[in-house]
Amino acid sequence: MPHLQQMTQSCSCSAKVMAITSGKGGVGKTNIAANLAICLAASQKKVLLLDADMSLGNLDVIMNINSRYNISHLLAGRKSIQDIVQVGPKGLKIICGASGLQRLANIDECQRLLLLRELSKLQQNTDVILIDTAAGISRSVVGFCLAADHVLVVTTPEPTAMTDAYGMTKVLLRNRFAGHISFIVNMADTTAQGIRTYKKIANTTEQFLAAQINCAGVLLKDERLQKAVRSQMPVVLAYPKSRISLSLVALAAKLGNGLAAQQTNGKFFEKVLHRFF
Repeated sequence: MPHLQQMTQSCSCSAKVMAITSGKGGVGKTNIAANLAICLAASQKKVLLLDADMSLGNLDVIMNINSRYNISHLLAGRKSIQDIVQVGPKGLKIICGASGLQRLANIDECQRLLLLRELSKLQQNTDVILIDTAAGISRSVVGFCLAADHVLVVTTPEPTAMTDAYGMTKVLLRNRFAGHISFIVNMADTTAQGIRTYKKIANTTEQFLAAQINCAGVLLKDERLQKAVRSQMPVVLAYPKSRISLSLVALAAKLGNGLAAQQTNGKFFEKVLHRFF
């Protein structure tokens, strides 16, 4: 397909891509994605946040954004990428997902190609793209993760969440993912509990998959997070001095510092083309 090769050669993309994912729902993945994106944008980085949950996207609710157009309009060919981009706090650029559209749960290869081709137009003026994936290991979720430079797998101390986080990691490694994988332990009662949770998954991964996975951070339970969710405000804006906000700021600083040294494994668009076409 020569025309596709020409398109990838003409795009000089520099943005690093981080996918935030989880083996199961309910672990706080989208809240983490939204708040990390705001923190990175506040540190003078040009950030694009993509809600890649194609059927049950709720990033607009968490960010209190009245999104007239979303990713479904792009995939239907009715709007361009520029039409659906929203500007959020700190200049953050946001692309909202669709909600309640079952047909978008597993987009086909042509739609994935269209989406990633359009996203490539935004990469040249972006430092980092954060992808908030759907939960689980559907083809679309795994595809976005495999195209990223760094995958953050979110878990909680709950046994089911830990099992599913390990399952997601196994899928990525068995698909020969060449980027970085890190765990984020969310909703821990104490830092010690979070570290124990990480070590259990990391030890199992090392034993059975022969891979060493780092811990990006531990986020403790904080009732102010739920208050922020109910008021439809990201917690780092609603309660900037809360324990959870300070932890998210520290996590963003850690990830942001790593962006400069991190080497991308190739253009996001090109990697997806190589894998799926």
